[in-house]
Amino acid sequence: MMPNRRSWTVVLVPPKNEVARTYQVPGWTFRALAWGSVTSALLVAWAVIVLFSPWGTPGSRLVAAQNEALQADIARIEERFRVLDDTLQQIARREDQLRMLAGLPVEASPVRDDEPLISPVTASLAEATPEMPLRRRPFSGRLGWSARPDIEGLITRASDLSTGFRDVSDTLEANYRRFASTPSILPTAGWLSSQFTKSRFHPILNENRPHEGIDVTAPTGTPIVAPAAGRVVHASMDKGYGLTVEIDHGNGIRTRFAHCSRLAVRVGQQVTRGQLIAAVGSTGLSTAPHLHYEIHVNGRPVDPLTYVLPDVQD
Repeated sequence: MMPNRRSWTVVLVPPKNEVARTYQVPGWTFRALAWGSVTSALLVAWAVIVLFSPWGTPGSRLVAAQNEALQADIARIEERFRVLDDTLQQIARREDQLRMLAGLPVEASPVRDDEPLISPVTASLAEATPEMPLRRRPFSGRLGWSARPDIEGLITRASDLSTGFRDVSDTLEANYRRFASTPSILPTAGWLSSQFTKSRFHPILNENRPHEGIDVTAPTGTPIVAPAAGRVVHASMDKGYGLTVEIDHGNGIRTRFAHCSRLAVRVGQQVTRGQLIAAVGSTGLSTAPHLHYEIHVNGRPVDPLTYVLPDVQD
């Protein structure tokens, strides 16, 4: 092309030495064509951006905003799972301590304390939202685009801990009931006048015979309390023993309180340790006010003093 002041000459040279053709193009026409080409290129670029760019349409912009919000939610969830994992580890350590206190074996946890409760996944958020490709970036902590919290692991861990605490609770409750039902205090205040023995001279019957309990001498009316929780199975006059109370404490243990001056309980009544059940007296075969106190285990008398614990309060 050879430019001049007013027009452009366009020469077309065909192959095989054919005659060349010459065209005269006015300058303004050429400039119009050039500007039209540039404008068309810009329109095509704009169309490409609008149609194919992630930020070119309202829908794409909405997805981008949702993606930012999703990233913030994932960060918050990550922190919550980290706190939950730490809490479960603390509870597991406390469970081990309680199991030892309850006398239960300390079992190995199915999920190690130092094992992250995270499992890899093959799908990422980018694959889950193909309309909005996401740039993968590192994530501080256990969660990331290619990892998620092991929900089943957390549930299993929590379930195991719940079962463990239930076992500990049941054992401690059974131990508490056993202790609450074990006679561990003296039923009345006084001084020990006769001990448990296989042979003792009876001051009234004038013969040697077993003394299946202990005698605590005290003034008439001195309160007699239950040495442990149980159910009253006898509360009436008994030949030789006078006014008598018997309590069944379970586990084969029964207690007997004889020579009372009055009774404060009735048959079938549930009593607790330290509850008033009678008063010291001298009914039956007795020479002075005192409490005759017996403990029977599986039907056999045992020395009540072996059941009295030091410094046990009512």
